[in-house]
Amino acid sequence: MYKENKVIIGKSEDKELFILLDKANRHGLITGASGSGKTITTKVMAESFSDAGVPVFMADVKGDLAATALPGEASEGLEKRLNNLNITDFEYKGFPVRFWDILQQSGHPIRTTLDSVGPEILSMMLGLTEVQEGNLQIVYKIAEENEWELDDIKDLRLLLQYVGDNKNNFITKYGNITSQSIGVIQRCLLALEKQGADKFFGQPELDINDFITVDANGKGTINILHAVELFQSPDLYASFLLWLLTSLFNKMPEVGDLDKPKMVFFFDEAHLLFNGMPSYRLKQITQVVKLIRSRGIGLYFVSQSPSDIPDEIINQLGNRVQHTLRAYTPAEQKVVKAAADAFRTNPKFNTTEAILALGTGEALISFQNENGEPEVVEKATILPPQSKMGTIDEITRNKIINSSTLLGKYDEAVERESAYEELDQLLKEKLEQEEAEKQAVEEEKKKKEEEKLAEKEAKEKEKLKKAEEKEAEKKKKEEEKAKKNSIEYKLGKKVANKATDKLINKGLNALFKHFF
Repeated sequence: MYKENKVIIGKSEDKELFILLDKANRHGLITGASGSGKTITTKVMAESFSDAGVPVFMADVKGDLAATALPGEASEGLEKRLNNLNITDFEYKGFPVRFWDILQQSGHPIRTTLDSVGPEILSMMLGLTEVQEGNLQIVYKIAEENEWELDDIKDLRLLLQYVGDNKNNFITKYGNITSQSIGVIQRCLLALEKQGADKFFGQPELDINDFITVDANGKGTINILHAVELFQSPDLYASFLLWLLTSLFNKMPEVGDLDKPKMVFFFDEAHLLFNGMPSYRLKQITQVVKLIRSRGIGLYFVSQSPSDIPDEIINQLGNRVQHTLRAYTPAEQKVVKAAADAFRTNPKFNTTEAILALGTGEALISFQNENGEPEVVEKATILPPQSKMGTIDEITRNKIINSSTLLGKYDEAVERESAYEELDQLLKEKLEQEEAEKQAVEEEKKKKEEEKLAEKEAKEKEKLKKAEEKEAEKKKKEEEKAKKNSIEYKLGKKVANKATDKLINKGLNALFKHFF
């Protein structure tokens, strides 16, 4: 409930326990075992902030926050609880709700670009090692220096391919780039895509100011992220929340201390934000948590145990609600004691024992007073929510979505010229150039082969000509020889004939002389 500038969360035996609006940006913590009432406390806080004109963001991981848009319903149990709390001015009512959904099924789409996410948070989404993250940072740097916009996954995938294919051109300037790291990043992108992240990256990009709105009656809008399916991909869920946190810090102007926050964010299942977070990144997030209050933003972390939140963050959380914890082991008992020691002691009870004895809907509460100091811890019963608890049907949800002033603003994805188009053109030109060079090489090769063939044919012709000439010469010689031999034969025959004639004549002369 909200009244007289106070966000009333619960009541002890003798007083109301409330958050002062001008101290709400000192951040807060809501912890307790499963089923202890954390969701109810979150809902009661969100409703009260809305009534105070403070917009709220919260993730609905179980689907039971959606009915915040509808008035609660009186029941015997609720009425008994109100009587026990001595509350007579309680009103059942709905609140201005706006639904969002990264997976674009049950609310207005939330999109952002890979440029806005940056390599650090994207590395968390992908679960990269430090070496792989270093390679991803190089890829981002190359995109930045070439003014290639990284909007969605296809932009990054093609850029990774380009860098991998041309890594030797970048190593001297940026450092070592390994094919193994590029391959791992590509595979992790594929896995992230299957989780639905392809819908999260793109245009139009979320304007963070669309979270910070009030309705016509001055009530703060309660922005509810439908995260039932998203929560099944805890890395994507946690990375989204971290992106949201850093985006708020980077985009919201510094305003100092205000009479009331510009907005309050509830980070449910907050332990997922810090699981496996390296120390250097935790240091960055701690700095954001410290400084974001000067932007007028209040952060409230919701988790099962205070030990889920790093000490560096816990120390920045001035408003605390502790529901019951269970302690069956020495380790769990140690957690309970640490939770008790975080409160200013109330001499009326033992804090450790009180934490273990709290019933559902009961909590230990300590909020900051006017001087910014934590109040002494009090046992309290949490007020019931004024809106309805539970899920809503699709007809009601769609009616709320379709009546939103943001209807149509983010519904359709927009494709603009980004890294993919520029790299695709660059790769086409490179392929064309390579094809032209290849064709030129082939033509040169063909030309040389033709020249070689022509030279071979010329040599063959020359060889054949010489052979023919040799053959002709041989034939000529043979003919001349034959001719010569023929002349000699004829000459020899003529000489022989003359000798014969001479002999005959000599014989005839002898015979003539003998007879005559």
